[in-house]
Amino acid sequence: MYDLAAFGAWIEFAVRWLHVITAIAWIGSSFYFIALDLGLHRDRALASGADGEEWQVHGGGFYHIQKYLVAPDRMPGDLVWFKWESYATWLSGFALLVLVYYLGAEFYLIDPAVADIAAWQAVAISLVSLAAGWAVYNALCRVFVDADQTVLMVALFGVLVAMSYFYASVFSGRAALLHLGAFTATIMSANVFRIIIPNQKIVVADLIAGRAPDPKYGKIAKQRSTHNNYLTLPVIFLMLSNHYPLSFASEYNWIIAALVFLMGVTIRHYFNSLHARAGNPTWTWLATAVLFMLIVWLSTAPLSRDATETAQGPAMRFAEAEGFDTVHEIVLGRCSMCHAAEPVWQGLLWPPKGVKLETEAQVARHARAIYLQAGLSHAMPPANLSWMEPAERAAIVAWYRAAQGG
Repeated sequence: MYDLAAFGAWIEFAVRWLHVITAIAWIGSSFYFIALDLGLHRDRALASGADGEEWQVHGGGFYHIQKYLVAPDRMPGDLVWFKWESYATWLSGFALLVLVYYLGAEFYLIDPAVADIAAWQAVAISLVSLAAGWAVYNALCRVFVDADQTVLMVALFGVLVAMSYFYASVFSGRAALLHLGAFTATIMSANVFRIIIPNQKIVVADLIAGRAPDPKYGKIAKQRSTHNNYLTLPVIFLMLSNHYPLSFASEYNWIIAALVFLMGVTIRHYFNSLHARAGNPTWTWLATAVLFMLIVWLSTAPLSRDATETAQGPAMRFAEAEGFDTVHEIVLGRCSMCHAAEPVWQGLLWPPKGVKLETEAQVARHARAIYLQAGLSHAMPPANLSWMEPAERAAIVAWYRAAQGG
């Protein structure tokens, strides 16, 4: 029988790998150009007419970089556009959202103890919120384009806090923080796709035609680029949060997410100031440390309500499949010393990844993970510390495949 679960896991792995690769390319180029632009020497009268220059050394070679505010006398034909990194990151991230959270909505997206909604409703909320988020953000930017940009940043922070609370009110804790990251990443990628690149193309077209570009296009692109600069680090935190239950399984997960955005501001402010040779604002590290300790304190609050203790929907077929009683006993004996509300394994204060495997409903709910990590592979238990026997792994495989009808 062709193992669809294993194939699906590899597809998810491949998409996740692609997402990480493209994100590294996007964030890396973004951070490099921000540091480059802030660090340019603009106090030199350059014969080329460039606005600034910088000398850099890397990989055994020296680079002489100049930036033109408009364009050199002759527009180069091989102009490189940095855009595919952003597009590929968003597309691969959305594909991963579909594979994990949309197709596995009953397991990862919905928590009936938070909001008892159908899978299609949860997916619809996700899609509408991502699109609406961009619309609201874009409207704010247009209103505040000529205003104090600090006011706009405060307004944007208010939107992010509101969305954090909203997501925590309709999705599971894991999905809430992940969606806040997707919400922010959608804004960032749309900035590139809808604003920054189109504005740059207008400027290039004007220069080629011999027209003086309207400075508003550069001003708007700079506004959006600055926002992307400050939003990058929080997005990375939110995307990694699903691996750490202390970040998403707290009753205060939405406040934790809001504080992470403030940490992103303090960290980026330090590096931006350093690159611009505007001083060494070490106070930002103290502010970051205080925010982080506050997050740690909030994370120790009681864990979020467990998902329903009754197997239902897709989980029901695993609870009713042949061999379930045997598998439940195996899991209790080999896994539940760690995967419990109060783990008894020395050194563990909470269940790894927030997964509890004590009740029949919990085992049925995590059937696919048990099959892939303890049946089809030997990933769990770690180093086989609880001495799971080959026959027990075979029983897990047989049970899962029986429930799948194969």
